Amino acid sequence: MPNDGSLPTASPPAAPELSATGIVKRYGALLANDHIDLSVARGEIHAVMGENGAGKSTLMSILYGLQQPDEGRVLLRGEEVHFRSALDAIGKGMGMVHQAFKLFHSLSVWENIVYGAEPRRGVFIDRAAARRAVADLAARHRLAVDPDAIVSKLSVGVRQRVEILKALYRDARILILDEPTAVLTPQERDSLFAVMRHLAAEGRTILFVTHKLHEVMAITDRVTVLRDGRVVERMTTAETNPREIVRAMTGRSVSLTVEKGLSHPGATLLEAIDLTIAAPGGKPLVDKIALKVRGGEIVGLAGVAGNGQSELVEALVGLRRLDGGKVLVGGIDVTDSDVAARRAAGIAYIPEDRASVGSALAASAADNLAMGFHRTPPLARGGLIDAAAVARRARALIAKFGVKIASESAPVGSLSGGNLQKVVVARELSHAAPALIAEQPTRGVDVGAIEFIHGQLVAERAAGRAVLLVSSELSEILALSDRILVMYEGRVLADVPQDKANEETLGLLMAGRAPEAA
Repeated sequence: MPNDGSLPTASPPAAPELSATGIVKRYGALLANDHIDLSVARGEIHAVMGENGAGKSTLMSILYGLQQPDEGRVLLRGEEVHFRSALDAIGKGMGMVHQAFKLFHSLSVWENIVYGAEPRRGVFIDRAAARRAVADLAARHRLAVDPDAIVSKLSVGVRQRVEILKALYRDARILILDEPTAVLTPQERDSLFAVMRHLAAEGRTILFVTHKLHEVMAITDRVTVLRDGRVVERMTTAETNPREIVRAMTGRSVSLTVEKGLSHPGATLLEAIDLTIAAPGGKPLVDKIALKVRGGEIVGLAGVAGNGQSELVEALVGLRRLDGGKVLVGGIDVTDSDVAARRAAGIAYIPEDRASVGSALAASAADNLAMGFHRTPPLARGGLIDAAAVARRARALIAKFGVKIASESAPVGSLSGGNLQKVVVARELSHAAPALIAEQPTRGVDVGAIEFIHGQLVAERAAGRAVLLVSSELSEILALSDRILVMYEGRVLADVPQDKANEETLGLLMAGRAPEAA
């Protein structure tokens, strides 16, 4: 596929709303953006795709003024701009909705939206005018919110609406959406897509950064694909397909389906009995949950973020104290055991928070990959760590999982989020533990790595291990799971066999609709 400037392209209109030419950004020896050209039309929904480390986040940061390019130009409606900060970009009609929302949880919806640009009556904030402005804005753009609601009490989907309204309140004509559907139910995703279409029809321009191919096909007009910091393909969405996009991203063919065959469940290897975690002054965070995961099966755990999945997982691995119930690993009661004892009993754990829970950012990749193995042969001899063995093992895992890192001695804090995820997954899957808890195992990783990690999870199942898969990606849950548990408000609302599950049914259950009604 050409990448020398002679790219196949769907030509945008002559006067694009936003364009970047020759963008270069270096971090030491790393060339993150290598003479990137991007052109986006007014009223267009334009996807930017690429593997981890392809340069997407760097490019978006430059467009939004969070970073400065070393070379190249950014033009808005044909006029060259020089953003020194995000405030400059906002002042020129740009807005960005980050994957991690930037909201004040203790404030109301209207206070978050108008913050820094409040209507005033004299020296005082005009609260009534602010509320009216937010209500009118929400109605005009079909983004239903209660202006007086406290953000901490809102669902993830509604918080995202607040983020979009923040940008629209400042009259953003160009919106950058960074992985906007990562934690949404299918129904919330469809609602977001309706809003995106409405905004595009108004003449607003949307840059859509995502790894999800089916969403790109459903919502975008054109796609720009980056690989190793360069533009390798420009496509009109209606004239391409997911396999062509994947080939452009990776330079190879990638299977978009999971081949796993029939399951042959054995003995129960991970079990929770009436597991309860209390909450001060309210209903329990986890309410008498019972679950079993048998060897040779993958059990999916689905639910909108904030419904007790994280607390349940923390209780299973020993990171959170129980207020009732038991945890058993291979039939052995580990309820009173700490994290190390539970790992020794047979639990491997891929945590949702790869940075603060799953790794030591200041430590080397070799040290991170050795954690949990460092006291036993072949990494330790006579009570001492064998540094050469640690390095050999790290190099082997780095190669196997395709981690992009200078060497095994480099600190993992220098890695992109996707590559850090690969380090954590590589370490935990190499344990050969009887029970694996995989919490958001592919969040933030590219399509090639997703294919590999899915294959590894299926291999764990084939080896007779018990896998509890916690994921916000329903496509992942549906592709990998033999049974699916749906959590809502701290309880398991349903246990759905894989052959009875579909996205619509699971989405309704995740929203709290009773199984018999769904």
